[in-house]
Amino acid sequence: MKKISLFFACLFGLLALNAQNRYLQPVFSNVKVTADVTYGVNATILYLGVVGQAVPEALKVDIYEPQGDTETARPLVIMFHTGNFVPPQFNGGCTGTRKDAEIVEIATRLAKMGYVVASADYRLGWDPTNTSQQTRIYTLINAAYRGVQDANTAVRFFRRNIAEGGNTYGIDPNKVAFWGNGTGGYISYAAATLDNITDTYIPKFVTPQGPMVLEFLSGNYEGTTVGVNPGVPGLPFPAGDTLNYPNHVGYSSEVQLSISVGGALGDTSWIDANDPPLIGMQVKTDPFAPYGVGDVVVPPPFNLTVVEVMGSGSAIPWAFATGTQGPINHPFIDPVSVHANSVNGGVPGLYPFFSTDPTEGSPWNFSASLEPYGVAGSNCDTNSVAAKVFIDTIIHYFAPRACLAMNLGCNLSGISAIEDKLDAAQVGLAISPNPASEVVRFKTNTEFPIEHIYVYDLQGRLVKAHTNVQSSQFTMQRNSLASGNYFAKVMFKNGFVTQQVMFR
Repeated sequence: MKKISLFFACLFGLLALNAQNRYLQPVFSNVKVTADVTYGVNATILYLGVVGQAVPEALKVDIYEPQGDTETARPLVIMFHTGNFVPPQFNGGCTGTRKDAEIVEIATRLAKMGYVVASADYRLGWDPTNTSQQTRIYTLINAAYRGVQDANTAVRFFRRNIAEGGNTYGIDPNKVAFWGNGTGGYISYAAATLDNITDTYIPKFVTPQGPMVLEFLSGNYEGTTVGVNPGVPGLPFPAGDTLNYPNHVGYSSEVQLSISVGGALGDTSWIDANDPPLIGMQVKTDPFAPYGVGDVVVPPPFNLTVVEVMGSGSAIPWAFATGTQGPINHPFIDPVSVHANSVNGGVPGLYPFFSTDPTEGSPWNFSASLEPYGVAGSNCDTNSVAAKVFIDTIIHYFAPRACLAMNLGCNLSGISAIEDKLDAAQVGLAISPNPASEVVRFKTNTEFPIEHIYVYDLQGRLVKAHTNVQSSQFTMQRNSLASGNYFAKVMFKNGFVTQQVMFR
């Protein structure tokens, strides 16, 4: 009896530990996958050159759930694969479907952590090798727009199932995130930030004839209105062709978080304070999707410039300045977060990867075989061991931030520092000169070394970040800061002090 009691005591302790770590670590051993669920039907242009018009396409999703889970209100991650908006037969044969090996790997891991994950198709089709750059831009922005519609349709599919279908997959409708790898990252960012088709009415997406994205033709950005060509001359679609079929109208398309792994944002003007937090992870030297501001490039052998976009290194700081990052702006102290903060300028939600290979933009990608989609000679990278090291980091960076963004009630003990507001006299903080002209010196008592210094303007925007100072003295250069008042948040091991700083 004693041994049995001890066994149950250990079991209950283990269950309690697992409950605490749910959404941060794997707590389930097996995953149930419901494949090929239709989440919508919409018009694809992929066969336009053959049939002469857009045709209906069933949009499919594979749904991953933790096996044996009794929770009935779980967070949902809707995931979009990479592939350059074309099928594997046209992009090299290694990626381009919801069955991509790294997508399956990430979806399985998240499900073992307690999430429901939906790996979704989206409509493909554009003209990446056209000799006209304007045509390349036109077809790409419209492909991305259709991807946004499909992403929004997927959200509404699950919310409709919750309301009308008995909540088949045990999802909390208020805890939904987009996740995109590569090309899917463009969809994830755009679907989270586009609030109206007019957001695309910016110079790079406008021709002398007008906007490249037309609502009467393509439907609204949520995908809830019909899009028909009424007979406008010059369009590549016949009169009467329908380019958008509404699905699940009446349900919200809103999400609480957007993740991009190796993707970019069409334009930072799409971001506003009402958008959800963004998490961006990207190789700084990505040759095809710029880390900062740069051009989308069609991969070899074509190497064609398409259009200027903003990678995570530009989009995330802009989102932070706009105010969207508040829910994930938290003092994490786990090694992955500490490293990120040492190289990302103190911007919450941004994880830059570094590579010595200038041709490498997605080291987390791998394939199950040399020819996973039957494309002869594709010779895909099957090094899953190396790829999974990157996936480890990606998930570790995502998990605690998702806990905050979606209010999952995670136990953040051991990975989160509790910020206590300290008194300047307590740590001996002196800032001089103040007001200053070119430099400001921070000095504290030796037993209170400064860890980080973050400087904000009066609108609350981060304008300077000095991480890992680890000293009781620090000299900060003014550089390009305009004259005026700022607030310096000086971080210590056990708290922080906020002081006003003025530049003449």
